[in-house]
Amino acid sequence: MYTGDAPPLLRQFLAYHETVKGHSRKTVDEYYLDLRLFFRFLKEHRGQAGAYERFDDIPINDVDIETVRSVTLQDVYAFMAFLSRQRPNRPNSEFSEYGLGAAARARKATTLRSFFKFLTLKARLLDVNPIQDLDVPKLSKTLPRYLKLDECLELLNSVEGRHQARDYCILTLFLNCGLRISELASLDLTSIKDDALRVKGKGDKERVVYLNEACLSAIADHLRLRGEPVPKDKNALFLSSRRSRISVKTIHVLVKKHLLSAGLDASRYSSHKLRHSAATLMLQNGVDVRTLQEILGHEHLNTTQIYTHVENSGLRDAARANPLADIKKTTSNT
Repeated sequence: MYTGDAPPLLRQFLAYHETVKGHSRKTVDEYYLDLRLFFRFLKEHRGQAGAYERFDDIPINDVDIETVRSVTLQDVYAFMAFLSRQRPNRPNSEFSEYGLGAAARARKATTLRSFFKFLTLKARLLDVNPIQDLDVPKLSKTLPRYLKLDECLELLNSVEGRHQARDYCILTLFLNCGLRISELASLDLTSIKDDALRVKGKGDKERVVYLNEACLSAIADHLRLRGEPVPKDKNALFLSSRRSRISVKTIHVLVKKHLLSAGLDASRYSSHKLRHSAATLMLQNGVDVRTLQEILGHEHLNTTQIYTHVENSGLRDAARANPLADIKKTTSNT
């Protein structure tokens, strides 16, 4: 994506993240879009947008080290204010609301910090990092939404229809292995070896997830009824109605469909919530957080630790262990 109007400085940064850091193309493209947005803003903010009337038409192919060296912390905070108040949530929609949320602003701030750190410490094109004191917007911590055990059973028991075996297998892998939707869509027949599943996660990092009896049984049933794929997708584990590899969008749709069939609120739950459900159920049933980190493919432990605050039986035990736990007072109406 960034091969068009990306100046050499940005290409150098993006290539470093893709080839050295091992980040996925999708992640690298997001970095590029963040940086392009910032330098477009910088030009408009400084009155250097020229004759371009539309913000999204402002080119950045002339951004060089002198431009970057001139950036101040005040410029970046002005950019954050622009994102918070003026940037449309959906730039291509006439009905878009304005102002990006804290998570979107935090990601863009993180991209800028990474870019300037790279130019200072790796490329050594800057003597001083002008935004090293940049604060990232604080994010409110919310607990992940998940299905309880009885709801998971209701979901699995509700699966019917033309693709019953396929859909049941997909939901079983979501709820037992905690896969990401992109990981599940990319599974091949060769991903399975005995009771092990080789999963390609973010940044093309591979991990092994072991399959329990429920998963092995669901996979066997699915393969028995899978049918013939189109030649180019002959190795895909899951196929669409057209016999090609199933897409992420199709998985989203089938998950919503079966949630509705189970009588669950499809507006509250999604395929990603099934991943949360798997993680929560594993923790509740004795899996330690380090092992869960490996299963989910989290790079950092603190990403996994959010699940330790959900339905934590230890917290209930602590409340009951308080010596005042059984003290009750009888009050009378006088």
